[in-house]
Amino acid sequence: MAITLYSLGAAEEVTGSKHVLEVDGRSYLIDCGAFQGKRAEADRKNRDFGIDTDRIESVVLTHGHFDHCGLLPLLPKSGYKGTIYATPATRDISSLVMMDSARIQARDAEYLGKQAVKKGEKFTWQPLYTEQDAIAATGQIVSVSYQRPMWIGDGVQLEFYDAGHILGSAMAVIKIKQNGSERIIAYTGDLGRKGKPIIRDPATNLPAPDYLVLESTYGDRRHDGTEDAMKRLAEVVRRAVKTKGRILIPSFAIERTQELVYYFHMLTDRGEIPEIPIYVDSPMATNATTIFQVHPECYDEETHEAFIKHHKNPFGFNALHFTTSVDESKALNDMEGPLVIISADGMCEAGRIQHHLIHSIEDPNTTILIVGYMAEDTLGRRIRDREGEVKIHGEWFKLRAQVEAIDAFSAHADYQETIDWLKAIDTSRLKKIFLVHGEKDAQKVFSRHLADNGFTNVEIVRYGVSYDVE
Repeated sequence: MAITLYSLGAAEEVTGSKHVLEVDGRSYLIDCGAFQGKRAEADRKNRDFGIDTDRIESVVLTHGHFDHCGLLPLLPKSGYKGTIYATPATRDISSLVMMDSARIQARDAEYLGKQAVKKGEKFTWQPLYTEQDAIAATGQIVSVSYQRPMWIGDGVQLEFYDAGHILGSAMAVIKIKQNGSERIIAYTGDLGRKGKPIIRDPATNLPAPDYLVLESTYGDRRHDGTEDAMKRLAEVVRRAVKTKGRILIPSFAIERTQELVYYFHMLTDRGEIPEIPIYVDSPMATNATTIFQVHPECYDEETHEAFIKHHKNPFGFNALHFTTSVDESKALNDMEGPLVIISADGMCEAGRIQHHLIHSIEDPNTTILIVGYMAEDTLGRRIRDREGEVKIHGEWFKLRAQVEAIDAFSAHADYQETIDWLKAIDTSRLKKIFLVHGEKDAQKVFSRHLADNGFTNVEIVRYGVSYDVE
């Protein structure tokens, strides 16, 4: 039984998760995510798929974030006719994300083409995929609920366990059974955190793995406590009320937006902040909130009580408004504060958030609130690092707005939370931990933290390097 694993993305970097498990020459693709970062580099990486689709036996999708599902439409486009396995909620969310990406690419091609004509330049860029490709990929997804074992190949069995990261997120536990022997390889996908609102905590009842492929996004950092973060969020709101300013929150449309709505609702109910207008300016976030409402199987007990037993809506309240049209979005820029605008894209690389930044980034009464991870070379990272000037849509803008960052809202476990999770699962058979989905420096620090806690056999996965699994 020859088993190897390698990564074609999220190896010594955070985005573009694409991992391959090879069993006796058959390839199983775990996640198929898009790279995010410098546009030219990301485009080049996303077009270099790295594996022929006729070699892929099955595809496993851990969750619906763009950096894990964003390249799935390239599979049917390249001739893949096999199955993509995902939880029911992940199927719905990833379909939404893929369609949104296809539409953004089509709009970008149209806009950039017109700009090239104006400048007399040749324009050859084409979208990676179309809406039809995204629809085809969704059609190949087979929904598998948590802890429902499914054979995905000869002697290869998949079982999903709740990762506690976003709605429907899963750890993929793969059992390889041949000739009376068994190997268990667990992929965490993105590992979530205990005590987050709406969704359940990461599962600890998975079978003891022989090998663990572990994310390491926050391998060198600790998150703020939730109550401390709530206090800081309240302070930001009160300051905006005092200055009649606006709060811009670049947020992932899925999970983070719904979670922020939950926290604003809680602060208003407690009387810690006045009721001010809150606008969710993202069609995808609006649609994602609808998906949340139809997947109560993913709720934690608190949300289940509020939403199912008492018919309270944890995703909306009187001060909350969802914008849909472009005209409604543009109108927000002419409104007087105080107000809150939650808008996608989470790393500020695309979407309506860029237009809001153009209108408000030079206003000292604006607060840009960073509530999630910002990958290297993204606009969000440059804002978080408080660079004096940033480029948006080809124009330079002075960063005069206030910038606040609250890490407690991250959906990724920090290094201590990850170690606590490791200590809670059965590691009696664990031979090695493979680190993926983290920047190089963070992974080095995380390796030391792991060693200090008794996990000494740790390998930082490098792009394209094959690792034998005994």
